[in-house]
Amino acid sequence: MRALLKAELLKLRTTRTFVALCAVAVATSALLVVITALAGEPTEDSVLVEVFASDTSSLFILLLAIIGITGEWRHRTIAASLLAAPDRVRFLVAKTAAFAAAGIALSVTISAVVALLGYLILEARNLPVPGAGDVLALMGRNALVAAVLGAFGVGLGALVRNQVAGVVTVLVASFAIEPALVAVLPEMARFGPFFALPTGMADISGSELGLDVDLLAPGPAALAMFAWVVGAFAAGAALLRYRDLE
Repeated sequence: MRALLKAELLKLRTTRTFVALCAVAVATSALLVVITALAGEPTEDSVLVEVFASDTSSLFILLLAIIGITGEWRHRTIAASLLAAPDRVRFLVAKTAAFAAAGIALSVTISAVVALLGYLILEARNLPVPGAGDVLALMGRNALVAAVLGAFGVGLGALVRNQVAGVVTVLVASFAIEPALVAVLPEMARFGPFFALPTGMADISGSELGLDVDLLAPGPAALAMFAWVVGAFAAGAALLRYRDLE
């Protein structure tokens, strides 16, 4: 398993799409924190969420995980990958672990950039800044969210297999379906895996985002999100075991 994990991590480090999208994720988060820190007037109570929660790693690692697993079929490398690792479930476990680890690394990098820019700009404007302990706690929660969504994306990609369909489905679910459910079925929407549960895991309430929905607390949200990950992985692994590789 260690050799499989090393191979998957090597794929990530040497794949141009992965590196490019990680760079975009860092740049996007940096731009967001600069805009919010320069344009906003955060209070002591709102500054942590308003400025320092500008971490886009969860969305990007979810997309990267889907691209990574579906790319095995798109680029016809799945057969070679499974020749090297004939046990298809172990292959999927290694892929899942690799993207979970990549999610943590990406989130920590982004959070460090966000924290540096946030502190520099807010202190220059003589606006309140959060305590270092609060920022570190937020960084830890964000890293956990990114890890979980990286793992979730592998399961989803194994289910869908088509790269474009997988990416479009996630984007539509994240920016259209779940927000619509928040408005019409808030009790159902709080269990959504693309926005509601990750936000709950980050300990950000619906009211802090201007939403009329009671999101789950971090612990229950993490358990519910874990159930989504296990379900997606189990379904994806079941399909992968019997799926034609062509």
